[in-house]
Amino acid sequence: MSFMFRKFHSVIGQHHKRITVFTLHQLRMDRVPAATAGVTRNASSFKHENAFIDGKWVPAASGKTFQVINPSTGGVIGSVPDMDAQDTEEAIKVAYKAFQTWKETTARERSGVLRKWAELCTQHKDELAKLLTAEMGKPLAEAAGEVAYGTAFIEWFAEEARRVYGDIIPTTTNTRRMLVLKQPLGVAGMITPWNFPNAMITRKACAAIAAGCTVVLKPAEDTPYSALALCELASMAGMPPGVLNVVTSSRDHAAEVGKMLCKHPLVMKISFTGSTQVGKILLEQSASTVKKVSLELGGNAPFIVFDSADVDAAVKGLMGCKFRVSGQTCVCANRILVQEGIYDKFVQKVAETMDRELKVGDGFEDGTTQGPLINSKAVDKVQGHVDDAVIKGATVVRGGKRLDGNFFLPTLLSHVTQEMRCSSEETFGPVAPILKFKTEEEAVAIANVTSSGLAGYFFSQNLSQIWRVAEQLETGIVGVNEGLVSVPESPFGGWKESGLGSEGSKYGIDEYLHLKYVCMGGI
Repeated sequence: MSFMFRKFHSVIGQHHKRITVFTLHQLRMDRVPAATAGVTRNASSFKHENAFIDGKWVPAASGKTFQVINPSTGGVIGSVPDMDAQDTEEAIKVAYKAFQTWKETTARERSGVLRKWAELCTQHKDELAKLLTAEMGKPLAEAAGEVAYGTAFIEWFAEEARRVYGDIIPTTTNTRRMLVLKQPLGVAGMITPWNFPNAMITRKACAAIAAGCTVVLKPAEDTPYSALALCELASMAGMPPGVLNVVTSSRDHAAEVGKMLCKHPLVMKISFTGSTQVGKILLEQSASTVKKVSLELGGNAPFIVFDSADVDAAVKGLMGCKFRVSGQTCVCANRILVQEGIYDKFVQKVAETMDRELKVGDGFEDGTTQGPLINSKAVDKVQGHVDDAVIKGATVVRGGKRLDGNFFLPTLLSHVTQEMRCSSEETFGPVAPILKFKTEEEAVAIANVTSSGLAGYFFSQNLSQIWRVAEQLETGIVGVNEGLVSVPESPFGGWKESGLGSEGSKYGIDEYLHLKYVCMGGI
């Protein structure tokens, strides 16, 4: 094969010992010393093996723990508390008590704490990136990019904390004055995913904290260490005890932890990023106490390339959109629709670019662009999608099979049809299926047929077509001649079954605020 995969097994073999030393020796510590601002530290000193509640490092009440596995090597990184509903309720009570004082702080005070938190994340960005790569597997360069992205959310909401404005409503009578106040909701329960274990926390938690809310957060069981490291830095920045609390739990206790967050009357808000199936369960559970809910759920993003497109730009856009995090993002291109006039040319260019730019390997290995999938179940799903496509007539242009462990070859499929699973289901892996279409109307219809509506992309140099398609795509996010569109300044949220509400941007903080109308009489 012409991929840079021929050295894959030798690379893993030569460096497995080095990687294991990092993840099992440097990252295994029973007690972590207190951080000191201005002091350079290694990643191991940020690896905490206790949860963080009320400003303290605490075990599960049961004493149970679960192991965290490096998806690249299969080695055990360490263990964290396996908390349950009882632990979660205690964290909720702590957060509620802290809310009584945190809500009374000024916007300037909250902004200052967040700004200091961002400064410390920047100072320790290398350590945070190494910890992230060890537990999640993404290449170190991508991990560093995520840490910078996550820190940008802290900075953004540090600024937005000071821009929460109410309104004065023109009076209907001279004896009254009418105004609108914005006040924090209260305790916010959060459940975050493993694919962005740093940035998805900061995008949610910092909006809540900036608004004056307190947080109880359950990180994904695969990636708890990034969350706990953020807690230490928040504490260093002056975050009061109880404002940010992290409850760790295994998959065995995830359902009861989530249910406690959703049903507890002291929790006023639920924010979840993950599968549509789980999101629906959390939404149903939250109905019992009529909570405000934000959901960022599954996607099935169309990526449309019209005959009028700059083909080279479209190929470049696809590479970043499809293969970032080895295809494990909710906004990555899942169905690639190419107009018949440039179909063969586009497929050829994508194949050549994959040969040239993609390298599978451990995330700590120089030059790696494609790390492992998160676990063997994820690999099974990707292989199932590829096998289904081949059986139904697709051609494997590149890749198409799993490697040892949790690695899968970046895959390019041509002659894909809508009847294949890779067209109707979210793959969440490094598979690029290319479908052919004839007309603009056909492309839009295919793009919109799914129940998902998170992100959509298209490439065109026809201005009229750009306006038409941008308006017609039934997604909350549209990339026009761009494959990577997420920034803290822009809203992130989906339509249809891809979710409720928006994160990031000036709109993100509104998800954690009540509107209160005050009518003052007797003036």
